[in-house]
Amino acid sequence: MSAEPTILAAVAAEPVAPARTVLKRLVHNPVVLIGGGVLLLMALLGLLAPWLGTLDPTAINPATRNKVPGFERTIRADDGSTTQFKHRMGTDSLGRDVYSRVVYGARVSLLIAVSVASVSIAVGLLIGLIAGYVRPLDGIIMRVMDGLMAIPGILLAIAVVSLFRSGLTAVIIAIIVPEIPRVVRVVRSIVLSVREEPYVEAAIMAGTRLPKLMVRHILPNTIAPLIVQGTFIAASAILVEAILSFLGIGIPPEIPTWGNIMAEGRNLFRVFPHNILYPGIFLGITVLAVNMLGDGLRDTLDPKMAGR
Repeated sequence: MSAEPTILAAVAAEPVAPARTVLKRLVHNPVVLIGGGVLLLMALLGLLAPWLGTLDPTAINPATRNKVPGFERTIRADDGSTTQFKHRMGTDSLGRDVYSRVVYGARVSLLIAVSVASVSIAVGLLIGLIAGYVRPLDGIIMRVMDGLMAIPGILLAIAVVSLFRSGLTAVIIAIIVPEIPRVVRVVRSIVLSVREEPYVEAAIMAGTRLPKLMVRHILPNTIAPLIVQGTFIAASAILVEAILSFLGIGIPPEIPTWGNIMAEGRNLFRVFPHNILYPGIFLGITVLAVNMLGDGLRDTLDPKMAGR
């Protein structure tokens, strides 16, 4: 059994620091600042892709196939004027500009990361609250979750993708399914520990209704651990999307993603390594930044770690 739910549950078991204190810790935590800053730059890169991308990422030009980074070519307009254009990261085997594809690929990767983290936490939170508080359903729910966790995440994602037509929605669903059991286990462990607290027992004795008890006394204890868990899910989602695209069963090739770019350049990697090198660098930096942010948030939100 993974120790992750136990560690995150311990965060919820400690007294919650005031918001001002937590914000002060975040501002003075270099790991959070670096990770958050890099992610902000990547988000801006994706949002400003139409302006930062110099060419249409799907435009095919056989005359400029597999050109090295820095290659210059002349673009002739309809009025007869010409301009010199430089392919900063070279071109791929179809003559598409790698720089523009990498910039636009940031949009898809970050969209998948946010979507998977949000939906996984929302669904896992609901199921985890039910499993942790409603004892008769606990055994049934957790056996189903254990069954899903027994299957390797990437294999389960491949199986889910095979059931749907390949596309962005299918990939997001395929990545969400393996992540839900992990969130359920975290939330369930928190609920099991919090429900034994004196203030929760006092609320029950006072006749507090279950919905109010959940929202007012139990749900707040899950926020900090789930924020940390969400960052790890986002990083995992980016990697799984790249793996699925690299295997050719993820996002369709016409949609630029970092995984697609690397998949299309793998056959000529020894001769033209830039097709894999540049998207791989952006992918690695983004995943590292998300993990740094998650580690920083864990250290900040955990009173035991913050006191060191």
